[in-house]
Amino acid sequence: MKTYYQLCILIGLVFRVHSGPTPLPNEKHDEEFAKNYLKKLYNLKEENKPSFGRKVSEMSLKLGEMQQFFGLKVTGTLDAETLEIMKMPRCGVSDVAAYTKQPLPFTWDKTKLTYRIENYTPDMSVAEVDDSIERALQVWAHVTSLRFTRINSGVADIMISFVGGDHGDGSPFDGPNGILAHAFSPSPGIGGDAHFDDDETFTFKSSRGYNLFLVAAHEFGHSLGLEHSTVVGALMYPTYSYTNPDTFVLPRDDVNRIQALYGSNPEKPVDPDKPGPTPPVTPDACDPNLVLDAVTTLRGEKLFFKKRFFWRSHPQFTTIDQYLIKVFWPELPDDIDAAFEDPSADLMYIFKGKT
Repeated sequence: MKTYYQLCILIGLVFRVHSGPTPLPNEKHDEEFAKNYLKKLYNLKEENKPSFGRKVSEMSLKLGEMQQFFGLKVTGTLDAETLEIMKMPRCGVSDVAAYTKQPLPFTWDKTKLTYRIENYTPDMSVAEVDDSIERALQVWAHVTSLRFTRINSGVADIMISFVGGDHGDGSPFDGPNGILAHAFSPSPGIGGDAHFDDDETFTFKSSRGYNLFLVAAHEFGHSLGLEHSTVVGALMYPTYSYTNPDTFVLPRDDVNRIQALYGSNPEKPVDPDKPGPTPPVTPDACDPNLVLDAVTTLRGEKLFFKKRFFWRSHPQFTTIDQYLIKVFWPELPDDIDAAFEDPSADLMYIFKGKT
């Protein structure tokens, strides 16, 4: 069966991201938004730093750090592409430790951990929340020696709550979209706890809203001591993207990083006859053996598709940016078969399946 998707409004988003030096809309508002983003996630302070006999804006330095972290062209200026990344829904944990590659400060000194769900989101049934949280923890238990037990009273290692706005931990939420949740690395007191923004719309199976299983699995990575990953497609990548929770497999980057902390799962020895699902690996554009799924143009850009990823190459930029397909087109399938642009209709067609 042959299917195609006519991408009109969403294609405009792709074009706008790479539209060149067009002035940003509402520049004053965007600059204030960017400052708040960098203060929260990149430790921006209101000061100037001397560099080679002149002063360099702290804002420019932090923009450069953020751009380097996300693999963007490092300009130190708030361009449209940088702002687009900033406005993507994401985790509220700072990227600073991951950017500077500092050693992890804390891990649990035990492998048997407890968790407690303090309250529930009105978006889902109690059973759906319970199931999502349990499966999210099992993502990490499946590949390590960690084991999780739920308790219904008292203080657990991982306390889980749905809260909104300023909720007393020094990291207030920002309302719908933006920051979805945050969690604290292992330490006494609040360490390990995970907070979910109750102003978001969390879902059980749907791709609409934010899938609680996916958000929780990411946050529990922080609860166990992981920082954010710079690998697009990793569960610990800072921005949210939807993946079918029924077929989710922890990516290889996350498996390697969590096993470096806690070792592999001793209860699941590798069986060559039943190896189980292979952790997905983010494709490398420099791999000489890489075979692309599809290539097309779009308003002067070149788009290269592979599995659930695509690269964008614009003639005005030297960098080639990699993204998850579902970040821009949540309804599109992975592993597309073909794509082409119809400039006369200002459309791009995506094909999946065979006639």
